[in-house]
Amino acid sequence: MLVAFSVTPLGVGENVGELVAEAVRVVRESGLPNRTDAMFTTVEGEWDEVMAVVKAATDAVAARAPRVSLVLKADLRPGVTGALDAKVESIERHLAENRD
Repeated sequence: MLVAFSVTPLGVGENVGELVAEAVRVVRESGLPNRTDAMFTTVEGEWDEVMAVVKAATDAVAARAPRVSLVLKADLRPGVTGALDAKVESIERHLAENRD
């Protein structure tokens, strides 16, 4: 499965980058395939392992913020691996085909 999630600390002011970095650090240390962009961090793996990482990342932020917002989107496709890269590669391939 792929899970794209965003953890936002609330009640700590406007500069939240340091706290969000703590969540990303948890994801990267998990060893699961992942990618972070300006809006979400996406993690790939089995349900239990991905959800454990999302919880740990959220807990890391909650340890330093009085309130936390969590947005999560999941793509469940049993038996599929490598989707984190394959989906982007598919789009890039289609874009390249349309340029010719």
